[in-house]
Amino acid sequence: VQLQASGGGLVQAGGSLRLSCAASGGTFSRYVMGWFRQAPGKEREFVAAISWIGGNTYYADSVKGRFTISRDNAKNTVYLQMNSLKPEDTAVYYCAGRRSSVVYSTTSGYYDWGQGTLVTVSS
Repeated sequence: VQLQASGGGLVQAGGSLRLSCAASGGTFSRYVMGWFRQAPGKEREFVAAISWIGGNTYYADSVKGRFTISRDNAKNTVYLQMNSLKPEDTAVYYCAGRRSSVVYSTTSGYYDWGQGTLVTVSS
């Protein structure tokens, strides 16, 4: 599946952004989807994931309670609603997918990746 992430931008600390990831070329409803992020000089890290039906969601401890992952299988799109943003959330955010019923929280668990969208949170 091909993935296209969008929605990044510059926001002040405490603000909100919603990222979108549009999928094409695959049976989206059979894909587990994840969001990862990579800050300058750091490893890419897990942010959130959602099962193919959408009933199961998983979050990194650093974003739990502030970020919400969701999906609309009719629109072949997964979202990441980010609230109460902090400067340490600044990173390039990537969506990832894999045709699987298993939810993964590691980069190696995903086969398909979007191009990334930059989120910058100013203090």
